[in-house]
Amino acid sequence: MMKKKIKLIAAVAVMQVVALTLTACAGEIKSLDVVGKESITTFDEVLKTVPEAVSADEMNGGWSLVAPDESVRFIWSEDYSQSPMHDVMLELDAQPFLDAGLDPKKLPDNYNVYETESGDGTMLMVGRKLGADELTYDGSVTPLAAYEQLVGKYRDAIGYHASLDHYGVKLGDGNMFEWAKDMSTNTFDKSNQDKDIVFVLNPEPLLAAGVDPEKVQGWKYAQVEVEEDGKPVQVWKFLKPFDLK
Repeated sequence: MMKKKIKLIAAVAVMQVVALTLTACAGEIKSLDVVGKESITTFDEVLKTVPEAVSADEMNGGWSLVAPDESVRFIWSEDYSQSPMHDVMLELDAQPFLDAGLDPKKLPDNYNVYETESGDGTMLMVGRKLGADELTYDGSVTPLAAYEQLVGKYRDAIGYHASLDHYGVKLGDGNMFEWAKDMSTNTFDKSNQDKDIVFVLNPEPLLAAGVDPEKVQGWKYAQVEVEEDGKPVQVWKFLKPFDLK
């Protein structure tokens, strides 16, 4: 009986050590999440640089950052239980793509084409539903606080684009919103490429829906280096970059 008790105590002790080790490892991994932490700091810098471009978006239940030419917006939710469609998304002027042959009926379900409320334009929206979380905040619900919730709850939606030294939000199917880690250089080799923020579209669904990429006005159709399975590869994207400083 004594031996059984000793074995039981030893087993419990081992389990406690394992639990403490796993907890410590989890804490260490969380503390080492440089991309997540720096994405918050750098996104805050973008928000502070163009405060006039940031506003509440009641229709989509969150916040938006509009491009300097007002042709496209990045929108992120402040409460995923209230998002009507997507939690992170791009809304853009659809006319350049319509003029280039887009047939909206051929787009996948995560794309939507609709008229503006004023009836003077057509918009294209593409995005991603992350979850149905009812988010709670310690203080005020600000654009940065909503982004911090995104990082905390859906870290896999945040990426780092090494070739440009950019952080970004993955909007699903290769669509992105990116911003520079350092807007004074905004690329890995410290050369200024005038890409403080970049709106990125995956061209494949658009091309499959009839778009001629060479006829799209206002967007750059170019190859971009990305990492797949640990290896750099070149992929085609529609890009709309802006220099903010």
